[in-house]
Amino acid sequence: MTSEKNKWLSAPYLVWSAIFIIIPLGMIFYYGLTDKTGAFTLDNIIAITTAGHAKALRLSLLLSLISTLVCFLLAYPLALILAQGNAKRHNFIILIFILPMWMNFLLRTLAWQTLLEKNGVINQALAFFHLPALKIINTPAAIILGMVYNFLPFMVLPLYNALSKIDQNVINAAHDLGAGNVYTFIRIILPLSVPGIISGITMVFIPALTTFVISSLLGGGKLLLIGDVIDQEFTRTSNWHLGSGLSMVLMIFILVNMVLSAIFDKEGEGNML
Repeated sequence: MTSEKNKWLSAPYLVWSAIFIIIPLGMIFYYGLTDKTGAFTLDNIIAITTAGHAKALRLSLLLSLISTLVCFLLAYPLALILAQGNAKRHNFIILIFILPMWMNFLLRTLAWQTLLEKNGVINQALAFFHLPALKIINTPAAIILGMVYNFLPFMVLPLYNALSKIDQNVINAAHDLGAGNVYTFIRIILPLSVPGIISGITMVFIPALTTFVISSLLGGGKLLLIGDVIDQEFTRTSNWHLGSGLSMVLMIFILVNMVLSAIFDKEGEGNML
């Protein structure tokens, strides 16, 4: 009887999954594998090899990799400090990182556009001190900055979660056996934090690869990423077939990241919470 009740309790989740996951994915696969007449075709997927689409994909991969690396280099030392210190004090610092996530993603990006534009706040402050203006808006650097700002918390939290679960007695034992700080970090702390690293990379790289809002606002439409191309196919040219086919190509990268996460984080140690 209890098992029957549990099945009924899971019904809302199954309905939610069907409406918001299965059906949308089914539509993407249908449009991606058919042409306007409804006939089966792989042309929408192969279109990624055309010059314009391939260039957008390469640029997206490059900027996503750079942004992910920058996020990792910034987040790991911070997560390490937070994990080894006073928990109550550092919970406040973590809250500061989470607070911007409560604000609308578009508003956060628009704020950076206001800061970086030619007559923006930053350049006005530099002009006040008679310093040269920054020419960063509408460049790859502006897009990377926007990605790092928006996705950094997604790197910090998994790393912090993984590092905070490392038993301090293991580290103390290494020191007792004569291991220095560098050796302890390389042989103990870093390997044990791999689940958090993989989870953080996944949570930063995938949204950075698929974003189009950041590149549109901070790139000024001059730099087309693959997300911009897909967005234009759906919203401007109304070519859902091509947009879906290109989206299926991006799903390959998502699946690869999911496989890596499953391999290196079997116990979910790198989860954000």
